[in-house]
Amino acid sequence: MFKQMLSYFRGYIKESILAPLFKMLEASFDLIVPLVMASVINIGIAENDTDYILRQCGFLILLGVVGLICSIIAQYFASKAAVGYATALRRSLFMHIQSLGFSEMDTLGTSTLITRMTSDINQVQNGINLFLRLFLRSPFIVFGSLIMAFKINRDAALIFAAVIPVLSLVVFGIMLYTIPLYKKVQEKLDHVLGITRENLAGVRVIRAFNKEQSEVSRFESANSLLTKLYLKSSRISGLMNPVTYVIVNIAIIAILYTGGVNVGIGRLKQGDVIALVSYMGQILIELVKLADLIIQMTKAAACAGRVHAVLRTEPVMTFGAEKGERENDIAESKGWSNDIAESETARKEERGTGAEEAVRFEHVSLAYGAAGENSLSDICFCAKPGEVIGIIGGTGSGKSSLVNLIPRFYDATSGNVKVFGRSVKEYSRKELRGLIGVVMQKSLLFKGTIRTNLLWGNEKASDEELWHALSMAQADGFVKEKGRGLDEPVEQGGRNLSGGQKQRLAIARALVKNPDILILDDSSSALDFATDAALRRALRTLPKTMTIFIVSQRDSSIRHADRILVLDDGRLAGSGTHDEPLGTCEVYKEI
Repeated sequence: MFKQMLSYFRGYIKESILAPLFKMLEASFDLIVPLVMASVINIGIAENDTDYILRQCGFLILLGVVGLICSIIAQYFASKAAVGYATALRRSLFMHIQSLGFSEMDTLGTSTLITRMTSDINQVQNGINLFLRLFLRSPFIVFGSLIMAFKINRDAALIFAAVIPVLSLVVFGIMLYTIPLYKKVQEKLDHVLGITRENLAGVRVIRAFNKEQSEVSRFESANSLLTKLYLKSSRISGLMNPVTYVIVNIAIIAILYTGGVNVGIGRLKQGDVIALVSYMGQILIELVKLADLIIQMTKAAACAGRVHAVLRTEPVMTFGAEKGERENDIAESKGWSNDIAESETARKEERGTGAEEAVRFEHVSLAYGAAGENSLSDICFCAKPGEVIGIIGGTGSGKSSLVNLIPRFYDATSGNVKVFGRSVKEYSRKELRGLIGVVMQKSLLFKGTIRTNLLWGNEKASDEELWHALSMAQADGFVKEKGRGLDEPVEQGGRNLSGGQKQRLAIARALVKNPDILILDDSSSALDFATDAALRRALRTLPKTMTIFIVSQRDSSIRHADRILVLDDGRLAGSGTHDEPLGTCEVYKEI
């Protein structure tokens, strides 16, 4: 973990070295200040030398200005390194999340991934910033003050030698006690975020069932637990200042007493006593800073561990080499992009017209994660190019699970899924997903415009192609009614559109891709019967080489399919044209 997390400092090594160095310079000037103050008292005030006092005061101002400049430079380099590190880490985490399959996303959960992308990485960034500024400065000031105290007076310095361990014991004892509490706080924050996300996503359902008060109570219960835990850790941390100040004030009394005795016998000057008190104050401040740094670093380390846990989560599925991406890179570098595109089109046409099988399931079973039972069991069927396959069954019968195996969103537990004669495991991710257009059960649109959402299917599609896809999806009517047509804004998640409009735009987006295999996973559930019928008529005009899978709970949506697969509790209960399962399959009869 340590090695991998350090790798994100690449490019910021210079800043990571310069930041603590400039902080050390600032600390050196801070250690000189009490000596200058002592000389002002011992010489300037004692001898009533105004010029000497003014010169020394000017020197103090110069030390302050130079120290401020060093501090600003150190802060700049520390911030640059911390923000750069967090940016690189966040980019890597986001890219890694994009590489994870559906199984890993189901296991990790959305709310915790959001927390790790935002709050956890921000904590790591803050920890690095503090570390670069204080990890050398604070110990340097503490031990430097002790050395300076021995230089001024040995008897007084023994007080420093006794107080520093006691202060360290208090500061680090409190710190060690609060570290586990801060880890629990972060875990509870995950839980609160999960409830918040769930409530915001399901606000309409909550209102429909009049569950506002119960959800408020659930949130308040989780939030109250988080608050109590945070307050407990804060109260214990709050003990640090009063306890340490009591110890330091006792030490200052001892210094004043020892100093007074030594001044009386002429072994120590008055200014030296003031310098000793000043050094004791510096020690207190730096120890508190160091404790805060270690607490922050502990929180940052815990957050870094959570981020690393995601980064080390390897996708269960491994795809073949990204052959298509390599070809495109070579083509662009040599100016062959058009030739490559034409050859891809030619291969696509050849595959569509010449292949005997579009999709074949060979004794396929599927179990999700650590589920005890199979969601699909021993599924066997073959779909030829150009066929329309209807999939029907009750809720939880495995319809979506079956079609999710074709683009390899999940891997079959046993058996083999083939696309155009090749196992899906032999395809690269880009090649396999390039063959297939999918419309999910839950239609999701992204913030932008209708045009930008449709171009997800084919970024080079012309307006004519976009309008044709909209017409096929029965969406051109409401899009034309919009004031801006294709440039009509779409809000996040498509929340400014109705359920039926979102479904039709999602279908149009898949049609723009012009895939070899089109999967419609219950994608017309929000459409009225007339629109659904018009959509099915339009789908029959698609190229005869396109294989279409229609998942539905309406028998009217799949009645005219070339083949109907009837699923019951994950098993294939019937298969054939409409009349065949109607005569032999009890499940289909009931539907």
